[in-house]
Amino acid sequence: MASMIHTEHLTRRFRTKEKNELIAVDDLSIDVQAGEVFGFLGPNGAGKTTTIRMLTCLIAASAGTATVNGYTIGQHNQQIRQSVGILTETPGMYDRLSAAANLRIFAHLYGVDDVESRIARYLRMMGLWERRDGEVGGFSKGMRQKLALARALLHEPQILFLDEPTAGLDPEAAHMVREFIAELRRQGRTIFLCTHNLDEADRLCDRIAVFKTRLIALDTPTNLRRKLFSRRVVFHLRAMAPVFVTAVQAHDFVDEVQTIDNKLVVRLRDPEQHNPALIRALVAAGADIQFVGELRYSLEDVYLQLVHTSEAPV
Repeated sequence: MASMIHTEHLTRRFRTKEKNELIAVDDLSIDVQAGEVFGFLGPNGAGKTTTIRMLTCLIAASAGTATVNGYTIGQHNQQIRQSVGILTETPGMYDRLSAAANLRIFAHLYGVDDVESRIARYLRMMGLWERRDGEVGGFSKGMRQKLALARALLHEPQILFLDEPTAGLDPEAAHMVREFIAELRRQGRTIFLCTHNLDEADRLCDRIAVFKTRLIALDTPTNLRRKLFSRRVVFHLRAMAPVFVTAVQAHDFVDEVQTIDNKLVVRLRDPEQHNPALIRALVAAGADIQFVGELRYSLEDVYLQLVHTSEAPV
């Protein structure tokens, strides 16, 4: 699979007012594959927006290199800007102009063919066609965010950089934006997504990088859970008895057993393989099993564990 974004030791340093050196992004090396939604997660001030600004050639890197859509930053900046779309956390608009006029300006800047048709397509897609002649200054936060997303897509780039695309949106607008991101993924677009909404990242992202000036971890959400947390299966029983604990502990693939009311919480390495044997053992011991589930760790659990732990798997 082709790599649409590739960085090697990408670094950005700033000078503070006191002439001290501040490292915002330190030695970042990642690959983002074609057609994936790549989540870039980290606390405020971690360097996420700085990374996007380097990859979209809005600022220069202090060290290292990167290619975006086959173009090298610092050498092919204009080609990179032409081939990507970007949605910033606080997108600037011309408030006294209409939605259509705002898009018309950017369509001409990007050299879009058939400007009016393209504007109509994305305003309809975002549910803004009826407000196309309304001044943007009178738009709600959600409407402005939809318009900014339409602007990022006008020239139909293969790579989209989205910085907090649902921040401050009401639930309905946020749902619409998430559905739209999922549709873009189905179309084969590559999306570099910065978000503080961890449930959103869990649902949308193929892989996730946790970042705090340096890369802490990079993998799929499922693999990150498995690296950090053992899997625990919960057997819900009609009633609890010590013999049920003994029956489960007799198996060498069981690492730990806990009882919580009428529930057995069992830590084991491969639930798919070993659950049937445990169910048979419990039934043989006289247990009435009401249902079986797995204790699921959220992406928030993973994120907090990584960010607050100095040593984490990459």
